[in-house]
Amino acid sequence: MSALVLASASPRRLEMLTRVGLEVHVAPTAIDEAPKVAERPSACALRLASEKAAAAALLLPGRWVLAADTVVEVDGIMLGKPADAVEAAAMLAQLGGRSHRVVTGYAIRGPDGASTARAVTTEVDFRELGPDDIDGYLASGEWRGKAGGYAAQGIAAAFVTAVRGSFTNVIGLPLAEVLMDLEQAGAIRVDLSRGVPA
Repeated sequence: MSALVLASASPRRLEMLTRVGLEVHVAPTAIDEAPKVAERPSACALRLASEKAAAAALLLPGRWVLAADTVVEVDGIMLGKPADAVEAAAMLAQLGGRSHRVVTGYAIRGPDGASTARAVTTEVDFRELGPDDIDGYLASGEWRGKAGGYAAQGIAAAFVTAVRGSFTNVIGLPLAEVLMDLEQAGAIRVDLSRGVPA
């Protein structure tokens, strides 16, 4: 197989895929990521991932394509990427001292146009966050470009008290499920003793 096309600019998704031995070609797509009215988090993440995969497949036909989209949900409200520090602060205040869900939808599109899509949900608990916690985190700049305004693999790990489900999903890609679906689709053969041959 030629390099897997990753329709995402996320360095975290790229790092996870290359770490297990996949050869990856990054080809981010520009689509409207606004949720539709009354759209549920899993449906939104799946739709956006499928749209990204379709857009990348049009640009690079005949290739295996993987696209993903991650949203954070609390109280039935979806939290995407904050536009600024004020919005990030509001998101963190909403998440502090409680549980929330991280939903990643991903879509795999084969060279023949056949596609597979799945949404994976992980529940995350945060400790209480005071104003100093939030201000300090905002000053780090790590919140930029992150769903829910935080990166669990970074400084914000200090906020996380429990994770139920896939941890890599919280980072932006449920790696075990993605590798399983890529293998079932015939894109790769998983052999972790030598990495995942592409």
